[in-house]
Amino acid sequence: MISVTRLNGSPMWLNALMIETVEETPDTYVTLITGKRIIVLEKAAEVIAMVKEYYSEIGIHAATIKVQQTEELS
Repeated sequence: MISVTRLNGSPMWLNALMIETVEETPDTYVTLITGKRIIVLEKAAEVIAMVKEYYSEIGIHAATIKVQQTEELS
């Protein structure tokens, strides 16, 4: 989960695995794979950095690299 801030200042925790897109126009919109859109105070780059950090913590990034390396060897 990553912590973001709603427009009213209240904290919210999002499942980073459910995030489909993050866009900044100029508000930051996080779109989930369910189609729900959430506006947050953080900039898009901050949200993306949090998602990358979360992926690294749970090992998704490392697993992706191993799969790519295995596929390249074949």
